Amino acid sequence: MKNVFFKKINNIKLNDILSLLNLKKQKKNYKINDIKELQSGTNKDISFFNSAKYLDSLKKTKSKFVITNKKFLHIVPKKIKAIEVPNVLLAVAKVTSLFYPDSLNDKLNMDINYYNKKQFSKLVVGKNVLFGKNVKMGKNCIVGHNTIIENNVKIGNNCTIGSNVIIRNAIIGNNTTVLDGAIIGKKGFGFYPDKKNNIRYPHIGCVIIGNNVEVGCNNTIDRGSLSNTIIGDGTYIDNQVHIAHNVKIGKNCIITAQVGFAGSSSIGNNVLIGGQAGISGHLTIGNNVQIGGGSGVIKSIPSNTKVMGYPARNIRNFIKEQKKND
Repeated sequence: MKNVFFKKINNIKLNDILSLLNLKKQKKNYKINDIKELQSGTNKDISFFNSAKYLDSLKKTKSKFVITNKKFLHIVPKKIKAIEVPNVLLAVAKVTSLFYPDSLNDKLNMDINYYNKKQFSKLVVGKNVLFGKNVKMGKNCIVGHNTIIENNVKIGNNCTIGSNVIIRNAIIGNNTTVLDGAIIGKKGFGFYPDKKNNIRYPHIGCVIIGNNVEVGCNNTIDRGSLSNTIIGDGTYIDNQVHIAHNVKIGKNCIITAQVGFAGSSSIGNNVLIGGQAGISGHLTIGNNVQIGGGSGVIKSIPSNTKVMGYPARNIRNFIKEQKKND
């Protein structure tokens, strides 16, 4: 999918990247199209590898260049040109900023004009609503008061957007409701904690919300870093839920109030999550999983499992432990 939300710098070459990373230039100066994750890279892209858990993606990637560190050099396939750096994530932040220099700024991304009634079909709009450039909205939509929908956002048919909502860098399907106060598509909380200066990662992904979804009041859904944050069809999200960058939530999930998802967690279909549960980053939650309220999930959970507690464990074991403590 073409990134319409962030302007990309073209004509970047390998030696531009190597110079940025304080590495020796190469004789053959390849043109690099973009920076991508392993699974989406092409033979004209650069990617990165910093964890053995992504070894399968490394073996399958089509990326021609991969940023990595010394300890992983021996497992990088010969077809890939490895770029060795001392700190992979810091290098990725620098390279992404090279391709997308505006990605660190979350400034208002729109031409500030009141909507043109001819631009949309059968649209009911409250007071003080602002639409950016190239916004696309389907038929029979409603937008509440004081809402801002920024440049290039796409919203399907029969959608209701509440009051005091901000939507940027997002694509929303049909029959979806976004309740009051939600913020969708802001940059994520991604940074490298350096002793002298915390260094922020650019976030050039977007938020993709499916059909028949409900996003509760005061939800915050961060856009992805290199990939997208995704909410599947039919999922209902209660109030005051935070969904961090790159999170993938499947279809027909129910997520109750004050749940927090850390970055890059992946949630299957038909998952039920009780209030105030926390999901750590880079975990995989299978299909049909039930997570009790107040649980702290720090390990991946297989499908068809019920868990509760902190740390979250099989609900039968949790109940037995509670009975022992009574």
